Amino acid sequence: MSIRIWHQSFTTLARVPEYNEKLRKHIARVVRSDTEVVVHGTHAGTHGHKPTDGPSTDVGYAYFQALHMHQFAYAAILAEEQGFDAFALTTLPEPGLREIRSLVSIPVVAYGESAMLMACQLGLKFGVLLFIKEMIPQIEMNVRSHGLESRCAGIRHVGFASTEVIPNVGLPPHIMDTFNERARQLIADGADVIIPGEAPLSVHLANVGINRVDDVPILDGVAATLKSAEVMVDLRRQLGVTRSTRGYYQAMPPRDRVKELATLYGITNLFEQT
Repeated sequence: MSIRIWHQSFTTLARVPEYNEKLRKHIARVVRSDTEVVVHGTHAGTHGHKPTDGPSTDVGYAYFQALHMHQFAYAAILAEEQGFDAFALTTLPEPGLREIRSLVSIPVVAYGESAMLMACQLGLKFGVLLFIKEMIPQIEMNVRSHGLESRCAGIRHVGFASTEVIPNVGLPPHIMDTFNERARQLIADGADVIIPGEAPLSVHLANVGINRVDDVPILDGVAATLKSAEVMVDLRRQLGVTRSTRGYYQAMPPRDRVKELATLYGITNLFEQT
């Protein structure tokens, strides 16, 4: 039986058609032949309106991240209402993951958590390289929230911005030199697995066939997220295993009340995402 996954990017994909195409091709290589992944970007204007605006415009600010969380939360609701089998929040900071899971009954997986948990099966400690240094405290908090602080060797800035890789056909030599240099610093700090942050870097590294630095694996976070989604759907279908609904953080609120509050706060347009 086929699986349908709602893939949710933090990038406004309509603004970066080359990356959008690469992402879709990469996903097709990663998932099973009977899995359909429908790729969604963020709403126009999510990260500003200037040509240079992107996720890095906002993610260094905690309040903006909290606001953006609503877009992902209502995307998950749409995914369930439209019959998707799972929702994949494919962004490293995974804002609102705990709250989003409480809103729907379908499996919700996220880039950071999926990659970190899978990395723990590939080595003793993982390290994360990300585009936005201001986001490091959030990822450190996420590591603690996932209970993986003892398994994390460190989180570092990768040494270049996302704009250096998103528009490019490949990875220029100077970018690869910088990536390898930062990765080796993490390895020296004790990392046995490297997690690229975020999806654009994973996609570009996979596209050029790079999956190790020296003797340390580079874990494709996009693949980890989508394969986790497939497993969660299989567990639900074959064994009846679903998420906990016990307690404050897991209890599922009434859907009609969620939509009432969306109207109150003026965010009902989020239910119209395409």
